Amino acid sequence: MVTTKKQFESVDGKKFPGKTYVEALLKPVFYDQKEHLFDSMFLIHKAHTTMLKEQGILTEEEAKKILDGVKHVELMDRGEIEYSPEYEDLFFLVESRIGERIGDDLAGKMHIAKSRNDMGEAMYRIVIRDYLKQTIDNAEKLAETILYQAEQHVDSVMPAHTHTQPAQPTTFGHYFVAIHDNLRRDIQRLKEAYKTVNQSPMGAVAITTTGFPINRMRVAELLGFDGLVENSYDAIATGDYLIEAAQVLVSLMTNMGRWIQELLRMASKEVGLIQVSDAYVQISSIMPQKRNPVSIEHSRAISSSAAAEGMAVIHMIHNTPYGDINDTEDDLQPHLYTGYKKANRVLCLMRAVILTMEIHTDRAYQQARENMITITELADVLTRDYGVPFRKAHSKASVIAMRTDAEGKQLYDLSVRQVNEWLEDIQLTNEDWTAIIDSMCFVERRKITGGPNPEVVRAMIRARK
Repeated sequence: MVTTKKQFESVDGKKFPGKTYVEALLKPVFYDQKEHLFDSMFLIHKAHTTMLKEQGILTEEEAKKILDGVKHVELMDRGEIEYSPEYEDLFFLVESRIGERIGDDLAGKMHIAKSRNDMGEAMYRIVIRDYLKQTIDNAEKLAETILYQAEQHVDSVMPAHTHTQPAQPTTFGHYFVAIHDNLRRDIQRLKEAYKTVNQSPMGAVAITTTGFPINRMRVAELLGFDGLVENSYDAIATGDYLIEAAQVLVSLMTNMGRWIQELLRMASKEVGLIQVSDAYVQISSIMPQKRNPVSIEHSRAISSSAAAEGMAVIHMIHNTPYGDINDTEDDLQPHLYTGYKKANRVLCLMRAVILTMEIHTDRAYQQARENMITITELADVLTRDYGVPFRKAHSKASVIAMRTDAEGKQLYDLSVRQVNEWLEDIQLTNEDWTAIIDSMCFVERRKITGGPNPEVVRAMIRARK
């Protein structure tokens, strides 16, 4: 036989939610609201009351008393606010506290033409736009730091990789401008998300507006919104501002995670292209030689976690009804706030790492001479200067690469005489071969728009600055 507990508990004739409901749902939601929505709730109370007064819906005296009560309750120590089963959520607790100050009837008047529906959506938008602003600011600072390093290293040759294999020489300046531009596109996406988020739903009330002569644009102005979500149904039903904020979070953290992993590879002892500052490494508890670049490791992990928070938001909205629903509210919002907090940790940490890291230019230059990564230039020289069809030139260059590898040599170990023997019907000059094996010459010849030629990279940096 299955027994069930009462869903409500009765105290002095009043019904309160059952313990399981309180512990599993109401309490966690209440403390999430207290942590994230407290300030935005009072902003809305003040703006809406001001508008009601300006529209003649409240008298000057009524509005003054309400605003005084709101300001008084706003100053209470939020650390002392605890969940009480007497109130369903923070919204009703705050209204009760204001009522204790100015009387329940007057406190109730501040809710004329205002619902938890439009108020809730407005609170979420205010909080999310603040996270977006913070993220844009930190991302801008990181982008400036990356561009600074690019400017310092336009002549610093390094090996570029494709398919994780050494491919061709480039420069750190060229590389840093690449990840800068990738970040800049995400910054633009953040700004577009901000535009979508920063629209006011206030005045939609429950779903169909109100019979009172309110001024929706005035409330939007007082709350710092750029405009209105005009259709009142759309204002309380839409979730696209949440999806857009989540999508750009996923994009930013996924894109950053890729080059963060790349920097971690470069910081390994075997690769040794960069050295993380002592301020951002940890030592081993047992191995004295270790310099663990944990700042980059943590950034990689946190960025993945932040992207996961964004994906959680998208999955929670998927296939939900189009209307005012809990799916897009109390349980979802903390994922977005947490995701953006993590994103800002990554942005700040990676800015510090990149600003202070040392680049081992000599080692990078040496690696850019190895693994035959200048051999593309041999194919180009054969075509450009000797009239060999490119596919045939490519085949000849492949033969040189295979034979060099078979002998366990690097291109710079070969003499032009030996290369000419392998080419058979082509006779390169010594100057040709010296240029072909020179990784800096390789870089300088790639002076097409967007290429690694130092002057081209300097022009890109100037344009971005």
